[in-house]
Amino acid sequence: MKRLRFLHAADLHLDSPFKGMNQIPATVRERVRESTFEALSLLVNLAIQERVDFIVISGDVYDLADRSLRAQIRFQKALRHLAEEGIPAYIVHGNHDPEDGRAAKLQWPAAVHFFACDRVETAEVVKPGRGVIAHIHGISYATAAVTENLAQRFRAKAEDICQIGLLHTNVDGDASHDNYAPCSKSDLLAAGMHYWALGHVHTREVLNESPAIVYPGNLQGRSIRETGPRGCYIVDIQEDGRAELTFHALDQVRWFRESLSVAGMQTEQELKDRLGELLERVRAEADGRDAVVRIVLEGRGPVHGLLRRGRALDELTAELREDEAERSRFVWIESIEDRTGRGARSTCAEAAEELSWRSAAPF
Repeated sequence: MKRLRFLHAADLHLDSPFKGMNQIPATVRERVRESTFEALSLLVNLAIQERVDFIVISGDVYDLADRSLRAQIRFQKALRHLAEEGIPAYIVHGNHDPEDGRAAKLQWPAAVHFFACDRVETAEVVKPGRGVIAHIHGISYATAAVTENLAQRFRAKAEDICQIGLLHTNVDGDASHDNYAPCSKSDLLAAGMHYWALGHVHTREVLNESPAIVYPGNLQGRSIRETGPRGCYIVDIQEDGRAELTFHALDQVRWFRESLSVAGMQTEQELKDRLGELLERVRAEADGRDAVVRIVLEGRGPVHGLLRRGRALDELTAELREDEAERSRFVWIESIEDRTGRGARSTCAEAAEELSWRSAAPF
């Protein structure tokens, strides 16, 4: 088998509306909304820098079946840039961007292959002087809600050529995502692939090492439910078919959920200072990115009673937000939740998570 290198990404959700964030200033909201496009630009730069042979994207390029023209044009530009660098792209559609969704009539580079929805297609990756280096097998979603086990349609075609399966699926019924194109790990193993490039589940996870069965997670976190680094994998396939994975964070806005104990605090000044220290730590962990944080206050102490008087916590939150808005890189406080003692209440953005996700389309 010939050695090769490729980039595996999924769930770009370009032009995600980030619903439930209407309470933040317009300038901050625009930077959050642009983050999906900025992550895409970094993906292109990474593919070129790492000199990959090709890229694969495992569904949900767009956020809605009714794809925004802006998102489609940005994606077209990104793939054209890759094509100019000799890097082809292989893409399947998922439940957010199915074949029956509204798509603009755009011309795509010859190096871009979108897989059909009525059958598993096999694309040969041919490189000058190296011949066929891989077979990529993939199938797109015809509609948003695919309930068939599509994994059972896949079969490897050769043992001495790298076999890659490209599928948007829920493996073994991940309860946090809709059960679209459900399959089992054993279904994937039976297909004879050297690498399964999966999409749909937004949390990065390697389900199996040999053969590799991989969820890269989404490219950019879109809510407080999607904390921590987000990005893609660079995959090196060795001569024995073994896959070596290197994760690269590409997110431009990072989400955090942090807890802070008020135990032992005596005054509002102590609370303010501790919150300031927490925000500095978040800023460091964001590693030069903008960040959105939800802070949960826990425990009991003298400051607990002070929080229950009037609008103290709301006013403190507003002041901290104002300080952050003046920075070139912000740490936006999505909310500070008071869970100290019984009858806890949430201030500033109560139940923001539910507002955000109940109004959004399912994964």
